[in-house]
Amino acid sequence: MAREQVAHLLRRAGFGPTAADLAKFDALPVSAVIDYLVDYERQPDDVDSRIGQIDHVSVTTRGGQFSPNTDIEDARQRWLFRMVHSQRPLQEKMALFWHNHFATGYSKIAGAFGTIHGTKMMALKQGALPGRPGQIELFRRFALGNFRNLLIEVARDPAMLVWLDGRQNVRAQPQENFAREIMELFTWGVGNYTEQDVYAAARVFTGWNLRNATGGLFTSPETYYEFVYNPGQHDTTAKTFTFPIYGDGTRTIPARSAIDGMQDGIDFITALAQHPETARRLARKLWNFFVSELEKPDPAFVEAVASEYLRNGTEMKPVIRFILQSEWFSDPDRWHARYSWPAEFVVRAIREIGWSGFSVDAVRTPLTNMGQTLFEPPNVAGWQLGAAWFSTSAMLARMNFASTLAANQRFNLARSATSLGATPEALLEFFMLERLSPAQFDRQPYNELLTYLTAGEPWTGSEAQIGTKTVGLVRLIVGAAEYQFV
Repeated sequence: MAREQVAHLLRRAGFGPTAADLAKFDALPVSAVIDYLVDYERQPDDVDSRIGQIDHVSVTTRGGQFSPNTDIEDARQRWLFRMVHSQRPLQEKMALFWHNHFATGYSKIAGAFGTIHGTKMMALKQGALPGRPGQIELFRRFALGNFRNLLIEVARDPAMLVWLDGRQNVRAQPQENFAREIMELFTWGVGNYTEQDVYAAARVFTGWNLRNATGGLFTSPETYYEFVYNPGQHDTTAKTFTFPIYGDGTRTIPARSAIDGMQDGIDFITALAQHPETARRLARKLWNFFVSELEKPDPAFVEAVASEYLRNGTEMKPVIRFILQSEWFSDPDRWHARYSWPAEFVVRAIREIGWSGFSVDAVRTPLTNMGQTLFEPPNVAGWQLGAAWFSTSAMLARMNFASTLAANQRFNLARSATSLGATPEALLEFFMLERLSPAQFDRQPYNELLTYLTAGEPWTGSEAQIGTKTVGLVRLIVGAAEYQFV
């Protein structure tokens, strides 16, 4: 049971277990595995330095150059590589969660500032080129950080300033897009604010703009854009809301001088981040992400998680630790109770099947066919989750990917199973319980897999027979409904 619990942890708080992971954690209690995942800063963040090493999944270069800081396709490869190999899986998993929560699309940014700066704003690594690290680096930095501080940084993020038009938010014409979404999507949700609040919030953020920090050429990677607070464009008058902004119940942000006006936005964000309804909305989203999409959030869970969030001053690390240690999370009836996102599906398959000689570049098109292009959510609300991932065409894309990856790894798969093929049942148990981690198969589909193994000729367990059957067996398991849950 402990090994199954660890596998559950690594699927939900990471991207699935490798055989090496399960061996590493075999001697540890589950609590120690939780500590390993949550206290990830104890592990080295050296994964980018391993890109190109022969014992890792490959990347594909164009013209001999790999440029993830200026080419969005290479940035997608780098992120997939990190998901496969990071020693900090929960950090990458939470970056993916925040990427959907603060959904920002590359295409609009590239359309406004070009492909180089679109990529820099989304994915630039600290110090690789001049400029603020990209949005995904922000999500890594705050993966388990303080939510209130993350909100402030998101409001100042160049990609978000373009995506929700903050760069155009000026005193004479307040821009309402970010003001609306920070309430509707990023914090407490629909039903908690009015149109009066949207207009007041837009005025709060007047002057939170964007500038070319270097004055360099539009097309130069050395040029960069950064947040600027523009006092001359800030509305200095008081802003009144229909809900309290301050702890004493006051609903009005007072008039301030232009030079001090940035505090308006900080006060407003603080009020949203610390509101009990924000805590509950985050708790519900975390239930769906970590516990189950097959049942509605337990009200007791929502209140317990919300209390943990508020008690810890909006710090996310104690919240996630609480969830992973909870009975809701560890209940075996809730294992395999969440639909895997396409990125989770492909990365888990690579980690469990193998990656020798395989390039993450081969994942990009299948991911899009499955309904998820990294750095390109469909709108500010993010991707439709749950069963919405599983259209007929998307499921076919998953099955085709399983076939492609299994065929690519056929020799390694056969080698791993050579000594385990005395019976077809033994071979099937190895791949269902040791190498892969699907949900438990019912008797009928289990028997159909056995029928596949024995079809065509009597079972001998020969090297040739195992080599032929193993690829098809893995393809069938990974393409089955039971593998689409985490």
